[in-house]
Amino acid sequence: MSKKVSITLDDEILTFVDNLSSNRSSFINELLRQEKQRLFMKELEDAYTEQANDLELLGEIAIWDITIGDGLYA
Repeated sequence: MSKKVSITLDDEILTFVDNLSSNRSSFINELLRQEKQRLFMKELEDAYTEQANDLELLGEIAIWDITIGDGLYA
């Protein structure tokens, strides 16, 4: 679903947009979609970094790795 909104852009920015695209809405939507993806990936990277530095969690994972491999073969 789409919503129509009104925004105010500096003249210089509007000229920039118009020089790059014939469809302002599509151009701005794509830029914002890319920014949303970039922020998501940054948050994901931060979460993985935090997880990799969590010694308590790593210790628990090591215990589970041992337990899982403890004779439970098919």
